[in-house]
This record gives sequence, C-alpha cells and structure tokens, in this order.
Amino acid sequence: MNCKNFPSHGLTITRSYGLSSVAGCDEAGRGCLAGPVFAAAVILPKDFTHDTLTDSKKLSRKQRYLLRDEIKEKAVAWAVASCDNHEIDRINILKASVRAMHKALEQLTVRPKLILVDGNYFIPYPDIPHQCIVKGDALILSISAASVLAKTCRDDYMMKLAAEYPQYLWEKNKGYPSREHRNAIAKYGITPYHRRSFQLLSNQLEIPFDDF
Repeated sequence: MNCKNFPSHGLTITRSYGLSSVAGCDEAGRGCLAGPVFAAAVILPKDFTHDTLTDSKKLSRKQRYLLRDEIKEKAVAWAVASCDNHEIDRINILKASVRAMHKALEQLTVRPKLILVDGNYFIPYPDIPHQCIVKGDALILSISAASVLAKTCRDDYMMKLAAEYPQYLWEKNKGYPSREHRNAIAKYGITPYHRRSFQLLSNQLEIPFDDF
C-alpha cells in the first residue's frame, strides 16, 4: 500500500519541525542478507533542536552512539522493535519493516497524534494519521532520531551474532551484502539468521556449467 500523505494542518515541515504529539519512525537493515530489521519510533520535545542530528548513515559510529544516549535522555518517548529473518521471509521485507515500526509505536508511553515516516511506504497505524517523507531521516529531527536508535540497536545485535558466526564478518558488514559476506556464504553456506527469500549469492560467485 502506498503511503497516504495527510495534510500538515498548515505547519511547514522543516528540520526543526517538532511537536510533542508527533512520532518519527525509521528502520535499519532492510537491505541486509542476514539478521532482523529494526525500527524505532521517537517523540521529541516541541522545542528540541540539534546541530548534529541527521540521517544515521551520514554520521560516524561515535556520533551515532553519543546521539543515542542524548535521544533517550531528552525524548518525550522512544521505543525500538524488530522483526527477525523468519518473519521477513514469511511476509517480505517491506511489510516486516512496517510491522517493526508498528511494534515500536505500540511500545511508546505517549500516544502520538501524527506519525512521520521515512520513505514512501507505510501501512496505516490504527486511529493515527501518518505522513510519508522521502529522505525524511535527513529532514525531520524525530525521524533522524529514530534512524539513529534503529541503526545502533541493530548494530549491537549484529555484533552479538558476529561472535557466534565470526566467518561472515558481521562485526564489519552488519549483514549487508559485502563481497566478504557473499564469499563466506559461498564457502560456509547459510546460517539460521540468513534471509532465505533474498538472493544470497551474486552471479559473480557462480560458474554456469554451460559456460565452463
């Protein structure tokens, strides 16, 4: 379902846009070959401003973890949730990403009146209007905050899995389809954490018999 854009009630949406009744949502790990997808929902104070906070992909690891502590301390409410690789395989990654957002929204201690979502796809959350914003993680502070929480929490989780399966170098690639990750799949096979519905090997790692 394409995201329905609700009117902003006359408010201009900018980086400093913030209302205590608005929750920003974002996910991390959608394009990975292994591990869960994480999502976060964050409600920031209406007067919250920040010079550094932006899309987590544009921040260094050190910046993300420093910001995570600040977000948790200053947010009106925040929550993080996930859907594992089995659920991703069962319902597809797009729906699993939204389901993880819904789970995070359910955990908020303050009920928002509006949900702002990064991207252009969302399944309506019961009785709360939503608005999709392409590249919202770099434009809206509450979405940026959700991006940081989702990313750092997922990275922590993948570091734990890396200790269990060190040959896949998840401490470096976090489950994304790096060359080293794909080479490890070709050599060792897949783990219980790999997404079986994804193309785990690229054509470059296969030698068709007819072409040999």
